[in-house]
Amino acid sequence: MDLAYDYPVLGAFWTILFIVAAVAWLFLLVRVIADVFQDHQMSGLGKTAWLVCVLCLPFLGVFLYLIVRGSQMSARAARQDAELRGATASAARTQPAHDTTAEMDELARLADLKAHGDISEAEYEREKDRILH
Repeated sequence: MDLAYDYPVLGAFWTILFIVAAVAWLFLLVRVIADVFQDHQMSGLGKTAWLVCVLCLPFLGVFLYLIVRGSQMSARAARQDAELRGATASAARTQPAHDTTAEMDELARLADLKAHGDISEAEYEREKDRILH
């Protein structure tokens, strides 16, 4: 007696459970492969060996990787996140802050001067480029 066919809701449950498990498995597989490539301390031969193991024997390879190197995965991810945050923060510090309200006011004033004929088109473009850059 197969319960999934006697109760259609149970069949839907098993289908959804299978889909969720397959997506979780793919996520784990991609995460392990990404971790292999992101580890700068591992040699090229080591990376190749782990990739062959993970790709040829996916279940065994992923489980072995998690057992052997799984505890270091979060430390590498945290270190990479910290490096990325530091690079983003330093890039933000080097960028000049723009006061968009003042720029918009200045552009409006230039447009008025040009509309009244007080400045030429070339002067307007030159000043506009100076304000925007």
